This record gives sequence, structure tokens and C-alpha cells, in this order.
Amino acid sequence: MTENEGSHPGIPVDRAAAPPELAAADELLALCAESRSEPSAQPAVAALALAVGANLPVLLWGQPGIGKTAVLNQVGAGLGVTVETVVASVHEPSDFSGLPVLGPNPGRDGVPMAPPDWAVRLARAGHGLLFFDELSSAPPAVQAALLRVVLERRVGSLALPAPIRIVAAANPAASAADGWHLSAPLANRFVHLDWVHDPRVVARGIGGTWPSAVVPRIDPEATASAVARARGSVAGFLSARPGLVHLLPGDAEERGRAWPSPRTWEMVMRLLAFGFAGRAEHETLALAVAGAVGPAAGIEFLTFLAESDLPDPDLVLADPAAFALPDRGDRQLAFLTAVVAAVRAEPTRSRWDAAWRVLEKAVDIGAPDIAAQAALDLAVLRNGTDWPAPPALDAFVEVLRLSGRLTPR
Repeated sequence: MTENEGSHPGIPVDRAAAPPELAAADELLALCAESRSEPSAQPAVAALALAVGANLPVLLWGQPGIGKTAVLNQVGAGLGVTVETVVASVHEPSDFSGLPVLGPNPGRDGVPMAPPDWAVRLARAGHGLLFFDELSSAPPAVQAALLRVVLERRVGSLALPAPIRIVAAANPAASAADGWHLSAPLANRFVHLDWVHDPRVVARGIGGTWPSAVVPRIDPEATASAVARARGSVAGFLSARPGLVHLLPGDAEERGRAWPSPRTWEMVMRLLAFGFAGRAEHETLALAVAGAVGPAAGIEFLTFLAESDLPDPDLVLADPAAFALPDRGDRQLAFLTAVVAAVRAEPTRSRWDAAWRVLEKAVDIGAPDIAAQAALDLAVLRNGTDWPAPPALDAFVEVLRLSGRLTPR
């Protein structure tokens, strides 16, 4: 009797050869399982890969048996990481919150909450893909225990490493085994993607070629400007539509899907940054954004994004005279927020001076109030008295003095 490394630790198995009939059957099964993969052209697969790259929890909604689990294994293979699958519906709340373990002196040291084995394996690996399956079959008590795992990445007393990605799958309540609506707090922690099967993809897969999900390759030189554009876009939109900052649906089923909140708008900012830096397709970004804040808010935001057409803030800082401010106030705010964010990412004297010349244009067109907050944020980035105050600062002297951020020249 020997111990099989692939089995549960400590369980001996017999390595005796299988009967000839079963060996032949196993060989046939291996041939049936052989396949190759090719990059997927499906927008939902690309949106999944984008969200995984941005390290945002993703929830795949779809009917049973349409390949949600298979595509997650493809993502893990593409990243070169292990996929740790946890069927949420068969676990107790303590499996996620941890089980108390008494030490020699609990009155002094407290009582630590021991994590389960799957969490320990992920923590030791330092990276991986944590897959919660059958999430909509998990009762409310289990969903509550999952809140901290999904948002804070803590399982009992164990903190999961930041590189670990979290993905879940769920069936609609009508087709789930003992299905439940997701609680609003848990739903608001995910990017929701509807998963449907494509008959042509299934036919090609049965023929031996399945699609694979490829995480977008990030251009390192584009990251700073991508983040600046993303910040400006979301800030400009929310300034024009403050009612969409937080909008909890009244219907229980809708609360269990994507809806706008400060948390999910932060998700949108990260999705945009990764999309811009990875040159994602428009349809991919659209699905991911709608999956974070819901279809209605997502469509409205994407329309704003298309109409505002923010330029690359690094190009603006390189030649401020070549760019004019947009006409509308919300687009002006988005434009200026992106410029200041770009300076924050790379704070040099020349870029700081160039940003003040951009703000001066807002004064020239009679909109100093739009630029006031940008001026406050830009003033904070000044490197002491080494950077003389630019002439454009005069237009904002009063607002900077009232804020206490005005320093002597």
C-alpha cells in the first residue's frame, strides 16, 4: 500500500494495475477528453477575462450545464494557476468564517478562527483562482459568511494573498436546486455576467476545439494615462448624475444582481483602467461595466463616455495649447480630473505647470467653479517651495486660501 499524492493526504491507495477491460475503457475516455483551445471571440468570455485581470470578483449567471465551470478551468490554465473549487451550497457558515481553535491561554491570546484546507492551500501557493460554484443555492446564512471572503479576502483568521482571483457561478433562482435570491450586500460585491451557450461554439468544441479565455495584456507605458482617463470619466459622469451614485433596487430579485453603489463605481473605474491599458473592445467594456452597475446605469455611463471622448491626458500635458475644454460642465470636470490624475501618477515640475495652463483655460471660458476642485487637488501636488506658483494660480487664490492650501510663493 502506498500513498497517492493526488489523493487526500493520509489515505493509502492500491497502485495495482487496473483490469484489462477498465484499462481499455480508460484509454478510450482519455481520447475522448483530448482537445485543443483557441482564443475566444465571445464578448462575455473577454469581459470575464478583463474582470479577472482587474482582480474583481465575478459572478457568472447561467443555466446548468452550459460550460461555466469549464471556462473557469480554461482561465486558470491560461494564467498558469490552480483553480480551487468550493461548492458554496454544501458548506456551513463556519467553513467560511472559521472554526474556533482554543490555544493554551485564550484569555490572553484570544481564540483564532481556523480556516479550511482549501484556503490554506491557496495561501501557501500565493496565487490561484478561487471558484465558488452553485452560489444561488447557498442559504442566507452561508451568503452572509461569504461577505468577508469576497470583499476582504479573509477566511477565518487567514488573509488570502492579493493575487488570488475570485469567481463564482450561479443558476437563476428558478433553475437552481433549492435556489435563493442573492442578498444585496453579496451581490454588490460582484461583476455580474450572463452566460449563454453558443451552439456553434459547442459544435466546434465537440469536434475537438474549445474556446479559451485570455486575460488582456497590459501595456505598461499606458497604465498611468489609462487610470487618469478612467478616474476622469467616472468622476465626470457622477457629477452630472448624482442620483446614480447609489441606487438600491426595490425588487428582491434585482437587488441580487448588479446595481450602482460607490463600491461598484470603483469597480467600473478599475475595469475602465484595465480596458484602456489593455485596449479592450468596446463590447467587452460594455458588458463588464453593465455587470458592475447594472444595465440601465451602465448604458447611460457608456453613452456619456462615448460622447465625452476624453483625450489621453499625457498628450494634453505634453502640449496644453493643442487642446480645448469641452463645452458641457460634466465633460469639463471629467477632462480636468483626468489631467490632475495624470500629474498625480507622474508628478514632475513640467507636468504640474502644464496642468495649470489647462486649468487656466477653464477660467478663460468663464468656468472657474468647474476647475476649483481640480485646482485644490493640483495645489497639493506642489513640491514645497521648489516649484514657483504659476501665473494661472491667481485665478484660484481665494478658493485655495479658504481651503488652507495656499502656501507663500
